[in-house]
Amino acid sequence: MTVLKTSMRNFLAHKGRMALSGIAIVLSVAFVCGTLVFSDTLDRTFDRFFASTTPDVTVGPADGGHGQDTGRARTVPGSLAERVRGIDGVADAEGVVSVTDVTVVDGDGEDVAGDSGAPTRAGDWGPAVRRSMELVAGREPDGAHEALLDADTAERRGIAVGDPLRIVAAPGSSDVTVSGIARFTTANPGMPVVLLDQGAARELLLGAGDAVSEVRVTAADGVADAELARQVAEALGAGAFEVRTAAEVEDDLAAEVGFLEYVRYGMLGFAGLAVLVGIFLIVNTFSMLVAQRTREIGLLRALGSSRRQVNRSVLTEALLLGVVGSAVGVGAGIGLAALLLRLMSAAGVEVDLSQLTVSAVTPVAGMATGVLTTVVAAWLPARRASRVSPMAALREAASAGRERTGRVRGVLGLLLCGLGGVALAAAVGAEDTADGGMYLAGGVLLTLVGAVVVGPLLAGVVVRGVGAVVLRLFGPVGRMAGRNAVRNPRRTGATAAALMIGLALVGALSVIGSSVVASASEQLDRSVGADFILDTATEQHFTPEVEAAVEGVPEVARVTHVSTVSVGITTSDGAETADEVVAADPSYAEDMRAETVAGELADAYGRDVMSVGEAFAEEHGVRVGDELSVRFVGGDTVALRVAAITSQDTLLDASAKYVSLDTARAHLPADLVPLSSVLFVSAVDGQEEAAHAALREALAPFPQFSVRNQADYKELLQDSIGQMLNLVYALLGLAIVVAVLGVVNTLTLSVVERTREIGLMRAVGLSRRQLRRMVRLESVVIALFGALLGLGIGLTWGVVAQRVLAPQGFGVLEVPWVTIGAVFAGSAVVGLAAALLPAFRAGRMNVLRAVAAD
Repeated sequence: MTVLKTSMRNFLAHKGRMALSGIAIVLSVAFVCGTLVFSDTLDRTFDRFFASTTPDVTVGPADGGHGQDTGRARTVPGSLAERVRGIDGVADAEGVVSVTDVTVVDGDGEDVAGDSGAPTRAGDWGPAVRRSMELVAGREPDGAHEALLDADTAERRGIAVGDPLRIVAAPGSSDVTVSGIARFTTANPGMPVVLLDQGAARELLLGAGDAVSEVRVTAADGVADAELARQVAEALGAGAFEVRTAAEVEDDLAAEVGFLEYVRYGMLGFAGLAVLVGIFLIVNTFSMLVAQRTREIGLLRALGSSRRQVNRSVLTEALLLGVVGSAVGVGAGIGLAALLLRLMSAAGVEVDLSQLTVSAVTPVAGMATGVLTTVVAAWLPARRASRVSPMAALREAASAGRERTGRVRGVLGLLLCGLGGVALAAAVGAEDTADGGMYLAGGVLLTLVGAVVVGPLLAGVVVRGVGAVVLRLFGPVGRMAGRNAVRNPRRTGATAAALMIGLALVGALSVIGSSVVASASEQLDRSVGADFILDTATEQHFTPEVEAAVEGVPEVARVTHVSTVSVGITTSDGAETADEVVAADPSYAEDMRAETVAGELADAYGRDVMSVGEAFAEEHGVRVGDELSVRFVGGDTVALRVAAITSQDTLLDASAKYVSLDTARAHLPADLVPLSSVLFVSAVDGQEEAAHAALREALAPFPQFSVRNQADYKELLQDSIGQMLNLVYALLGLAIVVAVLGVVNTLTLSVVERTREIGLMRAVGLSRRQLRRMVRLESVVIALFGALLGLGIGLTWGVVAQRVLAPQGFGVLEVPWVTIGAVFAGSAVVGLAAALLPAFRAGRMNVLRAVAAD
């Protein structure tokens, strides 16, 4: 009980000094809890949506697990619903139209899906849909020229009843008028939804009035889904159709939103990084508090307190800090999740905040994370406190702050860094990317831990070097700041290590991102021969209507059609592997100049010949001139001669196999020949700019398709990589914020620790302005030390990562020196900002009280 009282008294006495460490705990726990609440709420939202829209049993077209993706909607006969109704155990069966390879264009010529990335779904306004949506404005669609639109899309795009829409689907495009607005009764999954009259949906979306996308079956009372699915499958004939239960459909739908798991793990990873950085802050805080209370602890020991009691007293303070910080963090995490869900709503995924899901795991995980982190981080300072002898009560308290880094620690840190360097060198020399990745991971871990351990040893050398360049401009004040920064190397190393971790990751990712962009740009210049590439980010293919618009542009000299065909390839050992081959016009050899290791790629576009990738050829012992048995899914099985083997060292069409479109058409039924997924266009010589403008105009009614030249593609790639890196940098910002708090905390406690010293300096003539400048310069030096160490390690990681990825086509190393320089300069600004509060506090000290301080 005495230990608890002592701990409570010390905790309350130093609550101001604990506050910054508490903020680090709050941020870390908030990120953990916010991630859990955010992902749990989205999971629950999607589960409710799937449950409300999924029938007991679904009957759809069979694909044998490897269907031909033609770009057209796959269907079953409309009469199948009547047939299914007669099966025992079926209460009702309804044919439904539902497609996602569709684009809806508003009156301004814009895709209503916007930039959300979610597909648009079009279907029929039937009983199945009415179970999950309700009409809230206007009336139901009647005929081929009316449609319903979901309320969220209508609100987001400013569309009202009576406005025009254009529906672009595989059978063609059609103009409709919005007759009504329908709202989801559960939650909008984030996709725009347009609904047509049942007859119109079959004609406009499927191109056949006697076809539906699937049959949705309702089980009779007392009939289990699995039993009903078995009965339906037996009645329709094995393999004739794909029959799935509600659970199986929901699993498939959940897999389509599986990105949520990656979001969860990614955010938890960054939360872990924040926790790691927070550990350094807590260690520093308690180390300095123990150092400042050396005389007090010595007196306790002299009065009879045992080492165990002193240890328990410090750990109890850490426990109190962990409990308070974690409790606040749990609440902050719930607020963070609500904010993220609001942002999701802005992107089109409407989530009712009343459905916010806080499972029992969330507060438990948050409290455990915060409390364990704090107690573990405080263990080392508590151990040091327990070693304080009773004689320490007779010493000057300030002497405890002058610690020296140990030789054993220095040797251990250098050894770890050396082992990490060996692992990184092995990664560079590895021939296989997978092996190189393993060595890289080991090298990153070892060098990171080694840098943290050896940091205090480097602090003196690096800080003096930085001081010689930066601080000499500030005369005696600068020299004092430099000496203060290296007075306690262990403290300086721990403070800088927190910043080092975040900046190391920033440096590494900057190099990797720049190298990816440079490698892809280099390969675009080397490989792409066409003037323009036409493609889409949606599931839609180029319909004859769109192709005709492109081919009708006068400035276009040549159009190369490219599609993907599903095949089964039987190798020499008799095993058939499911695969995809690129089917294209012979001119594709000029438009995409893929390098070969054997044969000529142009020869692969003849009749009944093909090319294979280098890895496939090595794995199966295939050579130019060999014949492979190729089964076109849904078509013929033929022998194709290998005319070329393409190089694996590429980012574009890596591992691709090529055949001519004529070969695909000869061995597939007409309705199974895939529509083009990409078009390569070459302009008439000298008319490239005019062709670019004309192609954009021709495709204006089809906003799902884009026209890009090589410069556009490079810009798109750079923007995509940039957006990804910006997101990562934003998340890393959390770790850097915690690191800045560490600098603030260290300087604040350092000012308190040096109260008497500061008073004496003020007494002998140091002005308030000079004192504040000294504290700010000390902070800048610590920040620059962390930046030098972090960016140096990060650049090394980035260079090694690029060499590991080089066999996959990332052969160009690009170091973004401007970004690195900006980050380094920003570190100095961070140091200045971190020193504002400590410098202000130091300047406000009363000279006489400071001199008299114990």
